[in-house]
Amino acid sequence: PLGQTDGQRAIAALMPAVEAAAARAASLPDGDPFTQCGGLAVAADIASMQHETQYTRLFRT
Repeated sequence: PLGQTDGQRAIAALMPAVEAAAARAASLPDGDPFTQCGGLAVAADIASMQHETQYTRLFRT
């Protein structure tokens, strides 16, 4: 598993891609990124719940 510092580095490295995706979502015809990306929230919530009970988690606090 990743440590806290490596995890933060990985997140920081992804920021340009996240910002580009957010800008693209905001420019879609509807113009509402929450409407355009709302279906992804359920999958993220389920993954988060599964992470809680994994034997090896990415971050332990």
